[in-house]
Amino acid sequence: RVILTASGGAFRDFSKEELFRLCEEDPRMIQGKATTHPNWDMGAKITLDSATMMNKGLEVIEAHYLFGASYDDIDVVVHPQSIVHSMVETLDTSCIAQLGWADMRLPLVYSVSWPHRLRMPYKPLDLAELGSLTFKAPDHQKYPCIALAYAAGRTGGTMTAVLNAANEAANEKFREDVGLGFLDIPELIEGAMEAHKADLKLTDVQLDDILNCDVWAREFVEENMSKIISSKVLFT
Repeated sequence: RVILTASGGAFRDFSKEELFRLCEEDPRMIQGKATTHPNWDMGAKITLDSATMMNKGLEVIEAHYLFGASYDDIDVVVHPQSIVHSMVETLDTSCIAQLGWADMRLPLVYSVSWPHRLRMPYKPLDLAELGSLTFKAPDHQKYPCIALAYAAGRTGGTMTAVLNAANEAANEKFREDVGLGFLDIPELIEGAMEAHKADLKLTDVQLDDILNCDVWAREFVEENMSKIISSKVLFT
């Protein structure tokens, strides 16, 4: 089993009730906070993906293809400290974990030095300093993008291309501050996936199929985003 850890993003300390209420009552605050991160210093796109937890949904799909793991054998767990970055459970139920500070330099160094390890002048991991590591299951009502990614992955074919493109488009439009709400992001992704079922291709998927689905999903988000924005009062 592959266990993927997630920080929980910008809203990890918010209950779903509080998050949903603030999305309704104070969308401007949500707009600003969604692109901040409590642990990692990353770009705006991936930081927003962390807030929706679509980043972890995409990692689930990546793990399926990279390691040949069944979706039933890939789990996501929220780990607020961002010290354990992933775990692999073996047949005897023991787990092998990769730990390190929440520092993007580490995966970057490893990616360019693999299969070797380079000596780096970074602060060593100090478990005693950390004191404790905590974990909890993700709230799928609070983070609907996780379930959408699992659904797209299990469907297969061109559905994952639609998921990715719709997310990229909705993510970008939210950051452009055009009036799209935080909760509109998963709604648009789900809508694109539902609409794509009529044209879903499961076998003999070619690059042109993927590129065409990418364009279609972005157009779907653009068109339906306009409907969402026009149906509500823009916040100021």
